[in-house]
Amino acid sequence: MDSAFQLTLLHLLVLFSLVCGAKPLCLPDERTALLQFKQSFIIHESASTSPYAYPKTQSWKQSGGDCCSWNGVACDNNTGHVIGLNLSSSYLYGSINSSTTLFRLAHLRSLNLGDNSFIYSEIPSGIRNLSRLTLLDLSYSHLSGQVPWEILELSMLEVLDLSGNSLKLWKPGFRSLLHKLSNLKELYLADVKISSSVPSLLANFSSLTVLNLSNCELRGEFPTGIFELPSLAFLSLELNQELSGTLPDKVPENHPLLILSLASTSFSGQLPESIGNFSSMEHLDISNCRLSGKLPYSIGNLTQLKHLDLFSNNFSGPIPSSIGNLNQLEFLEFSENKFSGQIPSLANLTLLDYLSLAANSFDQGNLSWIGTQTKLTYLDLSSPNLTAQIPSSLQNLTQITYLYLSSNKLNGRIPPRIGSLTKLIEIKFYENNLSGPIPYSIFKLRNLELLYLHANQLNGALNLQSFLELKISPDSNYRFPSFLRGQDELEILKLADNKIHGQIPSWFWGVGEQTLQYLDLGLNSLTGFQNLPAVLPWTSLIHFNLEFNMLKGSLPRPPPSISSYRVANNHLSGEIPPIFCNLSSILVLDLSNNNMTGMLPPCLASLAESLEVLNLQSNHFTGAIPPKYPKNCRLKMMDISRNQLQGRIPRSLAHCNLLEELILGNNLINDSFPYWLGGLPKLKVLSLRSNRLHGVIGKPQTKSDFSKLQVIDLSNNHLTGKLPFEYFNVWNAMKIANTSSLSQYMFANTSSQIKNYAWYAYYNYTVTLSNKGRDLRYEKVPDFLAVIDLSSNEFEGEIPESIGDLKLIRILNFSNNNLGGRVPFSLGEISNLESLDISRNNLQGKIPPQLSKLNFLATFNVSYNQLAGPIPQGAQFNTFNNDSYEGNSGLCGYPLSKCGNPGVPFHRLLLWHQMKMKECGE
Repeated sequence: MDSAFQLTLLHLLVLFSLVCGAKPLCLPDERTALLQFKQSFIIHESASTSPYAYPKTQSWKQSGGDCCSWNGVACDNNTGHVIGLNLSSSYLYGSINSSTTLFRLAHLRSLNLGDNSFIYSEIPSGIRNLSRLTLLDLSYSHLSGQVPWEILELSMLEVLDLSGNSLKLWKPGFRSLLHKLSNLKELYLADVKISSSVPSLLANFSSLTVLNLSNCELRGEFPTGIFELPSLAFLSLELNQELSGTLPDKVPENHPLLILSLASTSFSGQLPESIGNFSSMEHLDISNCRLSGKLPYSIGNLTQLKHLDLFSNNFSGPIPSSIGNLNQLEFLEFSENKFSGQIPSLANLTLLDYLSLAANSFDQGNLSWIGTQTKLTYLDLSSPNLTAQIPSSLQNLTQITYLYLSSNKLNGRIPPRIGSLTKLIEIKFYENNLSGPIPYSIFKLRNLELLYLHANQLNGALNLQSFLELKISPDSNYRFPSFLRGQDELEILKLADNKIHGQIPSWFWGVGEQTLQYLDLGLNSLTGFQNLPAVLPWTSLIHFNLEFNMLKGSLPRPPPSISSYRVANNHLSGEIPPIFCNLSSILVLDLSNNNMTGMLPPCLASLAESLEVLNLQSNHFTGAIPPKYPKNCRLKMMDISRNQLQGRIPRSLAHCNLLEELILGNNLINDSFPYWLGGLPKLKVLSLRSNRLHGVIGKPQTKSDFSKLQVIDLSNNHLTGKLPFEYFNVWNAMKIANTSSLSQYMFANTSSQIKNYAWYAYYNYTVTLSNKGRDLRYEKVPDFLAVIDLSSNEFEGEIPESIGDLKLIRILNFSNNNLGGRVPFSLGEISNLESLDISRNNLQGKIPPQLSKLNFLATFNVSYNQLAGPIPQGAQFNTFNNDSYEGNSGLCGYPLSKCGNPGVPFHRLLLWHQMKMKECGE
């Protein structure tokens, strides 16, 4: 063959291979759309919680070449269209709406934006443009509002995940969604408010593999047919307390279900024999249900099971021996049932990490099998009647950290080698028949934080070095425990709630004199101190707690090392000694609910360089509030209410940028509204009730004033002018829920270094509010609580419609002012409202019928106004009595006179009608 021809042929082959093997570049308009989408967000690490999160869009650059090679982007190999976008856990922070350029990517088949923060945006209606989607994941991305109808237009969807947001599925409802999205194979709606029953048509989704409907406010009967779906591998219905149902009697053999969680639902009936047909199951959680009867023997067929939780049901009878077949189990929880008989041998369950059989009715058992559970970290066999001995093989549990064998009839001795279990943190052996000496080795456990041995027949000397919590019945007369005498190496001692009474003896001042760092004698009945030293002798003392006793006398003077000093709820008296001014490391100072007197030392303000919690409420302090708070003020909580303090509120409190709760109520403070506190970025609770505040409240200085405020109480003052509607517009924490909070209550997190590790202490905030007509003390302030109380002032004008924007308010009180005009319709939009008091004003017109939508309204008072017309009926309005409406001569309807029948109370008409019906029957 001619060499020139061969060379030409070779060139053609190379060119052909390059053309055929090349992938098309992404399309310019789609590249632009991606870049513009990126620019609509900022990167903020708080936006994602996954430990594997990283900013994927940082690689997207104008000069970054082919967008098909960018992180999270997938393109069609033939056309170059962007068909996949995975930006999950990408630290995206910002709002999203229908104008986003994302919706220009019309060829997208897969979109994952999970684990970002769209700051409570609604799902945009523009989602309809992505009609080719088969996967849509918007989980845990801080979305809110109603799931839009437009999602129902994505008829090709096979995977839909809207979990972990603040979404509602009402209009459209669940049935509409299922009717339109009939190709679904995986459906994740955890935490979406569905608030309906589960449609039976879901049992027709034969390709469904995953169904997660946990915490959806479901109700009614769950369709049993769903359990029989042939491909279903994951089913979670947990945390739907109004959802009832039963487990199916018939299930196909070898059903593929791997995970089933019905926890905290109202499922009832028995666990059927058919449960054994789920032979592939790895996770079964039916805790906190209403299931009863005996466990079927077939449960032993679930040989792949790793997690089995039957906590808090009504199961009874013996545990079947077949439970021993479950040799893959790592978690076994049977506590709070009615199991009886003998605990079967669990020797084969050698992979167990967690085992609890507590609060049942076992009466006997050979516990020798315990020694085979060498991987256990948690063991709880606390049960009323278990008769056995603690086996010596307990020493094999080298990983155990929590060991609970309390409230049984265990006899014999504590195994002497218990001290070899060096990872133990808590031991509870109380209320048994244990006898003999307490093993010396138990006091060498350096990680031990809690030891309960009381109510046994134990004896012998105690050799204490360090305990966080000790309950050991030291004396049948509950005197101060003499076994502490001579313990000179003690570092941490917690004797709280031991019913100890009498005085703290003089010999106690020598216990751990050089070593004691943590002392808690709270919740006892101690009355005083023998030979109280001028300064507490413990030179290393960090935490000192004598709360809730009956102590009298002056304050014990702490050493300079003190970090937390808590003596609340005693009968201590006298003034605050000057030595407190030298406490440069103090974090918590709580003298509340005592009989303290005198003026507050000015140095208390300077302590705020370290002090985080100051609670002096309910004493008899007089004079002015300490005036000079430092620029580096660290106060988080300050409560000096219920004293006789006078003067003005110190302007230097504006330096306390960490302040979350400020309670100055029930004093004699004479000042105007402290608008300058609006700049405190973390302030949640402000109570200035029952003082002598005067003047108008005015307007916020900036749009961010009081942006975190949830509770404001200005009641019982002399404030004038109109209601502060400009402030209503900026109190954003009463409009949008803080779903990022993981706490149920408000608290200060204070930490100290104790015994060479960080000691985390939590101080719960408290507040007194007027609710349902009386003062109510919140010993813990719920994190969701939102309150406005402006009652008993001299406000005038109308209640603004903008009050309805504060949708999170639970308690609203404008009573006893000079307000006029109509009751705003927008009050009906405050869906969480529990207490509404607008009594003793000059309000006119009708009670808006929109208020009947307030399903949580427990207290309603519009008495002594000039209201007229019919009272709304239904729901909560059927529960209010005459007191809610008296002093409004124009009102009618239940429970007052029936409209059109003046002077005849409605309930009397009803009674008359019932009597007439009875007469006719006779």
